[in-house]
Amino acid sequence: MHFEEFSREQLPGLVRFAAVLSGDRDLAQDIVQDALVRAHARWKRVSETERPDLYLRKMVVNGYLSWRRRWYQRSVRAVEDTSRFTEGQVADPAGRIADHEQLAALLAGLSRPQQAAIVLRFYEDRDDGEIAEVLGCALGTVRSHISRGLSILRARMKNELEVA
Repeated sequence: MHFEEFSREQLPGLVRFAAVLSGDRDLAQDIVQDALVRAHARWKRVSETERPDLYLRKMVVNGYLSWRRRWYQRSVRAVEDTSRFTEGQVADPAGRIADHEQLAALLAGLSRPQQAAIVLRFYEDRDDGEIAEVLGCALGTVRSHISRGLSILRARMKNELEVA
């Protein structure tokens, strides 16, 4: 498959994935664009992998993680509504916005690897092997990230319900 065809096919899903991961549509587009530029430069090697789509997602995750490591980027900012990137429609836009804000706040309380593992599992519907390949870690580490991340999310949700 040619790079142009592959990237055209993968672009919408990659941007949605990066938007959920980062909580910022503009940043998501930048991360995906950087990943595609790097993939184009190595297309022969990328296309020969067993799953070029996962390889590209790994590049997106790595781009997101390296962006998050930069100290000068760490600031509090409003999160844009990325729910428009999801398939399906929600009848009440206010509910969609509230759900998005709650999700962004909950994910922000997790480590970056936990965020990536949870988004890959529950948003992208990836299995442990695919997540391990994207994150570059062992299957047990993937399970640990998801287990600990879900434990934190459950505790935070329980606290929110008790406060309300």
